[in-house]
Amino acid sequence: MASTAARPLSWIYAVLIVYASLYPFEGWRDQGIAPWAYLTTPLPKYWTQFDVVSNVLGYAPLGFLVALARLRLRLRLSAVAVAVVLAGLLSLGLETLQSFLPMRVPSNLDALLNVLGALLGAVLARVLLAMGWLERWSRFRSQWFVPHSSGALALMATWPLALLFPAPVPFGLGQVLERLEDALAQWLLDTPWLEWLPLREVELQPLLQINEVLCIGLGVLLPVMLGYGVVRQMWQRVWCLALGLVVGACASALSSVLTYGPEHAWEWVTPEVHMGLGLALVLGLLLLRVPARMALVLALTFVVWQLGMLNNASADVYFSQTVQTWEQGRFIRFHGLIQWLGWLWPYALLLYLLWSVGRSPHLDHASSGA
Repeated sequence: MASTAARPLSWIYAVLIVYASLYPFEGWRDQGIAPWAYLTTPLPKYWTQFDVVSNVLGYAPLGFLVALARLRLRLRLSAVAVAVVLAGLLSLGLETLQSFLPMRVPSNLDALLNVLGALLGAVLARVLLAMGWLERWSRFRSQWFVPHSSGALALMATWPLALLFPAPVPFGLGQVLERLEDALAQWLLDTPWLEWLPLREVELQPLLQINEVLCIGLGVLLPVMLGYGVVRQMWQRVWCLALGLVVGACASALSSVLTYGPEHAWEWVTPEVHMGLGLALVLGLLLLRVPARMALVLALTFVVWQLGMLNNASADVYFSQTVQTWEQGRFIRFHGLIQWLGWLWPYALLLYLLWSVGRSPHLDHASSGA
């Protein structure tokens, strides 16, 4: 069966839609009316341009990705119909569940706009196929990437999005242990199980400067080494390294812009960041010729090393203020999606690397710098 990054990306995007539609997952209650009653109510008299655009554009990528996945699998006749039906079922299910949430209002107009967005996205995929763009992408992918690299491509595509939510350390995704401990303590408060919660003998301390530099450098290298494991030629690895540095810096700058404003785009660039980026550049150049499997093994080592350092250190005292500023800004419409992506991306990478290194003999034939 053909491999396509559109399949895992469509699953990821569907999960994000579920999260955005049901956030904040609090106050579930029965209103005493049928959950599907919204289907027969008159269309809303008042709506805003943002509501229309967000509902259409929110589902357009899902329709595009589902249709693209089917088109890549040569299932052309049913691609648009399946994409629209699946998106419509998802939208209806989520609108129905919103009947039980006090902060959400189910709407038949929203469902219609969601289906319209999915239809536009699916038709776009079909048009691109007719124009030959999908075939060009197929040729490009076959020239650049080894077979069965769709998981790696999905991870590399979502890495810049994961960087948008502020992190305690630039490129330091996945620092969740301290937050999980605090959340668990809150959940167990006033229960007998609170006494079972293990206590630390020594409080977590901020990262030392050398460890911060290492975390920054390793964070940039993770998608780079992932790329080294799935591209075919050494010159393509050079592009992976360059794009990792440039895209990572731009995504971090955009995060700063979303948090504080355009005038603060580069305030996150500290001496530690300069050293971390320099470390990533030097190591990336030194590792250009490693075999593909070794590149993924090194990526696995790097992600475990970085997560270990990050989760055995406390966040900067100003980090909570940064997060509060971000959450109170206009981009709260993300509803925490980017936050979860930033937390979970390195763990998804860890699982992918464990699976890939353990079962992918084709990696032995990937370029080691030829």
